[in-house]
Formats: sequence, C-alpha cells, structure tokens
Amino acid sequence: MRLKAGRPDLARHAGLFTVPAATAATAPSFTWLGVSTLLIDDGTTAIMTDGFFSRPGLLRVGLGRIAPSKPRIDGCLARLGVQRLAAVLPVHSHFDHVLDSAVVAERTEALLVGGSSTAQVGRGHGLPTEQILEATPGTPLTVGGFEITLVESEHCPPDRFPGEITAPVRPPVRVSAYRCGQTWSTLLTHRPTGRRCLIQGSAGFRPGALAGRRAEVAYLGLGQLGLQPESYLIDYWHETVRAVGARTVIGIHWDDFFRPLSKPLLALPYAVDDLDVSLRVLGELAAADGVALHLPNVWRREDPWS
Repeated sequence: MRLKAGRPDLARHAGLFTVPAATAATAPSFTWLGVSTLLIDDGTTAIMTDGFFSRPGLLRVGLGRIAPSKPRIDGCLARLGVQRLAAVLPVHSHFDHVLDSAVVAERTEALLVGGSSTAQVGRGHGLPTEQILEATPGTPLTVGGFEITLVESEHCPPDRFPGEITAPVRPPVRVSAYRCGQTWSTLLTHRPTGRRCLIQGSAGFRPGALAGRRAEVAYLGLGQLGLQPESYLIDYWHETVRAVGARTVIGIHWDDFFRPLSKPLLALPYAVDDLDVSLRVLGELAAADGVALHLPNVWRREDPWS
C-alpha cells in the first residue's frame, strides 16, 4: 500500500467506455458485471466467469467472516434475465472471484469449472460431483457453442492469499480461506462464428504460456497493475495482448469491489491501485501496436468484435 489519498476519477477516462452495444444478432455478446465477471451469451449457450455479485463491504472482509449473499445473487441474475448457464468459470479462487461461483452454478444448473481449489469451494457448498469439473490445463473443453481452454497463469503480485484450498470451504469463513489456487488465462472460441477471446482475469502472466494461441479480443485484468514498475506493464502486454495477436483490448477488474453493484462503480483507491497509470501505459502500448483500448460499461450487452 502507499500513502496517496483518493481514487482515480473515471470521468477522465470517459472516452474509453466505447465498446459497441450488442444487437439482437450479436453472437456472442459480452456483459461485464464488475471485477472479472463476464456473461458470454450467443442466444443458445450462456457461460459466465466468476459470477461475483455479493461484494461484501471492506469492514466485513477485513474483520469478519464472509459468505455469499443469496438475495444479491438472485437479484443480479434476475436483472440479467439469466435462468440457465452452461458453465461458471472462476479465473482463480480468491474471494472476489469465487465467493459466489458455486451458488450461481447451483441456481443456474451450470457446471462449475476450474482447478482443484475451485472444486473445494463447490464441494463446500454441496454441489453434486457431476456438477464440478476439474479442468485439465491446456485441454479444450466443449460447452455448447463454445470451446474453452484454461491455460495456467500467475496472479498479479502481490498475491495476499497464495496457495491451494485443500478442504471444502463452508461459509461463513475468513477471507483467507479463499486462497488463490490455480490462476487461469481463459481462452474462448465461439465455434459457429470462429470468434476468439482471451479473458485474463488477473493482471499476472506466465512467460510464454500463451505462445501459439490466438484471439482477436482480450479482456485484460487491471487490478494492482498501476502499482507495478512500468517494465512489468510492458511485459504483461507482451505476454497477453501481443502473444495472442489481439486487436481489441477491454480493461476489467479495476472497480472497487467492496461497493455493491446497485451503486455506481468507482475505481479502486490509489492506496491499492492506480488506474490512471495503467491506462496511460497501456494506452501508449495500444497506440504503438494499432490496438483499440476500451473500458466496458457495467450491465450493458456489448459486441467487442463490432
């Protein structure tokens, strides 16, 4: 942490909230729901990363025990009009990604897909064995109209709760129960259209992990990126955006996740991140590479290929 008051003003970056709105014909559409939660829907198959809707407050996270808020989860799913999902895919197993994943999977009859740590969250919630899938890294999984490949990655430093979850998690628990587990680069191919997307939920990378993979669009986690040395941001861009050849980049995981989704989103405070720095450096890299850099609009169905 560092001693700088306040937080970035999103109005300074208003010109980046320009991902085109989806139309009835868009397939697949993406709807961002804060942090690294994305609803991806082609009208036939819908999948979701994370499904983090509870967003408990800072005081409870810091001093108390946390558990999924089923009213918030149900309210968000209802607002989205989501009744069924084919899969829920946590990008790793910290609370701001996996806290609600098993509840969302239960509510929508979805498959919970991830590593062994995510499986322990599912078991703790009581999901049946057939609804939990421990993915094989690098091996494609077909879910409806999507091919999903989870590639092992790294969490952005610092990882405050490293390690694996080795026993079922039964909330309410301390936030430290949600250890990082496996961190994923999630690659999606929409089989009917051939459209490809990378979802990098955490601003970390594993050198060379994405070599030979391709994606036109990259949803790029920005959390904690603004406190890293500039050389780290350059390496991050190279190992994600350049590695897959993305021409459109959309920044996610920059919002203050201690605030509920019912309130306007704010950027994380300067004490834990600096979105201004991240967008300046990534903007320069995007301009040099001829890549379009955007920020998503929460709750809005969007078409990143348009």
